[in-house]
This record gives sequence, C-alpha cells and structure tokens, in this order.
Amino acid sequence: MESRKFKMVAVAAAGAVALCLGAVGTWAWLTSTTPEVENVFTVGNVDIGLAETTGESYKMVPGTDIAKDPKVSVEAGSEASWVFVKIEESSVLDDYIAYAIADGWIQLPGEEGVFYRAVAASQVDQVFPVLDGDKVSVLEGVTSGMMDALAVEGAVQPTLSFKAYAIQEVGFNTPVEAWAELDA
Repeated sequence: MESRKFKMVAVAAAGAVALCLGAVGTWAWLTSTTPEVENVFTVGNVDIGLAETTGESYKMVPGTDIAKDPKVSVEAGSEASWVFVKIEESSVLDDYIAYAIADGWIQLPGEEGVFYRAVAASQVDQVFPVLDGDKVSVLEGVTSGMMDALAVEGAVQPTLSFKAYAIQEVGFNTPVEAWAELDA
C-alpha cells in the first residue's frame, strides 16, 4: 500500500511540476525599450582676420586725409567671442597724425590702445572697420621743418600698427577677464 501511496504522491508531484512549468511558460512580462540617443561632440572655433587694402607706406601732406582701412573680420562659423584690436603708435605720431576709432569699439579699461567688442556667433563673415571713416588725417600744423626732421637718418618716424585678437565669450564675464587670458 505504501508503494501505491508513493505512486500517487509521485504522480501528484509530477502533475504539480508540469502545471507549474506550463504556467511559467505562459507568463508574460511587461517590457519597454527606448531608441538609442547618441551624443556627438564637435570642435568649436574662433577664427579672425585683419586686413588693410590701402597699403603700408603713405606720403604726408599737411591738412589732408589719408585713406587707411584696417578691418577685423570674424569668420563664418566662429563662436560668440570677445574681439580686441591693439593699436600701437610711435612716440611722434601725435605730432603728425590724428585718427578716431570706428563705432562699436570700446576702450578696454586700464589698457592704452586696446579696444574691444562682443561679437555674436554667426554663419556669415562679420567685418568691423577699426578707424572711423577709414582714414587718418595729417595735422594742419605740420611744418616743412617737421617734415625735414623726419628725413634725418635714424629719426623716429610716425607709425601706426594694428593687431587683432579674439577669444571665446563663454567662460569670461568681462572683456577685462578675457584680455587677461589672452596674454597679449
């Protein structure tokens, strides 16, 4: 009789296992999957130029204007940036030549001859004249004696030079901070 009980228990156990396996096989889990999100990081840039079409050497005639057109360009695709132009004059320039800075340039506090502007990012080239009216003026008070003094060998000549700089705007709250980073 025990063998009969054993068979019944074994059959019942086998049935229970079969029932469990059948139930497990039909269970369905609720699932979901998202599409992949891919991040691509590209390189930003700030690209500038400085050009002048009027030449490098000029004849002075008292009381006249001389065409001089330095322009700073920020190339298409550049990031928003602080753009600077540094103007250096020889020690005698003010005795002979006068000029004014074009609109939009602001004198950088504490830096003689350094001007700046904030330039937004753009997909087109942006060009900024440096000199108002694209000219310098020879002073009316320049005399022939002053001109003759320039002809002496070793005499300091009136000179004016320009150099442009740019740095990304992001990360710098003021143009003073940006200029300090340029170490120009």
